[in-house]
Amino acid sequence: MIRAFLLAAFTVAPMVHAQTQWKLATGYRAESFHTRNVVQFAQDVERASSGALRIEVHANNALFKLGDIPQAVQEGKAQAGETIMTSLVKGMPIAGADAIPFVVRSYADARRMWDLQRPLIEGHFARKGLKALYAVPWPPQGLFSITPVRSSADFKGTRMRTYNPATVRIAEMLGATTVDVPMVEVNRALSAGQLDSMITSALTGVENQVWGQIRHYYGINAWFPKNIVFVNLQAFEALPPAVRQAVTTAASEAEARGWAMSQAVADESVGELQRKGIKVDRASAELDTELKRLGERFSREWVRSVGGEANQIFIPYYTQR
Repeated sequence: MIRAFLLAAFTVAPMVHAQTQWKLATGYRAESFHTRNVVQFAQDVERASSGALRIEVHANNALFKLGDIPQAVQEGKAQAGETIMTSLVKGMPIAGADAIPFVVRSYADARRMWDLQRPLIEGHFARKGLKALYAVPWPPQGLFSITPVRSSADFKGTRMRTYNPATVRIAEMLGATTVDVPMVEVNRALSAGQLDSMITSALTGVENQVWGQIRHYYGINAWFPKNIVFVNLQAFEALPPAVRQAVTTAASEAEARGWAMSQAVADESVGELQRKGIKVDRASAELDTELKRLGERFSREWVRSVGGEANQIFIPYYTQR
């Protein structure tokens, strides 16, 4: 009788593993939709693995600063992390594909770009002892301006905020004077008449309350920078197969959820700009054509600088629309 009871218990009981604990480091605020998505991912993993893997999320640079997270995960100081992909370009130039201005112009474009980019990123990550789990874009970069903008000619003689080499090049190509202003000082610069336009997301505009001097926002979708969540490959492979499956399934769900969250945040932010009195519009046909030409120029330059891997992205990206 006892033997039969024990046999039945072992037959129906789920497989239980000793709990493994991971630390996941991110540089973003707890309120960020990216961080909220990461937290949901961690909860999903713990639930799907029946508690076999618990992921503790450390937000807001609490564990490591954003720029140090990839190295920390590579060295096993944290088992998982999140960073913006453009921070990886020094050792992995292909990671910058999604931030080339005026190439990716919609969420559908951003998805195609990621589908082409991912196998290359995964190869680089594997050689570094890392594994990519999922990537989610930030809302697209739009154009804020004090005055209406109908074509590139309207930028000549104006001052544009710049904060990286790409925005400096854009300003120069459009004939604007570059003004290096941190985002936290933008409102002061606007009030002082030191700034006429800037390229940043509607979300950033809302977070920094740029309404006041700014009167116009154009949804030019200049680029869609992505965050990527990744793990230490050795830590991942040390997990039992069922737990590894729980991680990859939760990652797929987090990617789908994160893209939807990004688009919702983008729409909500544009709506808030409108409510604050900023006129929201699409770029004119003339300006849109000019920006596309800039994108073609940027992509040619990027392909030349990166080499053969870049062609593996851009040839199918432009030919398989």
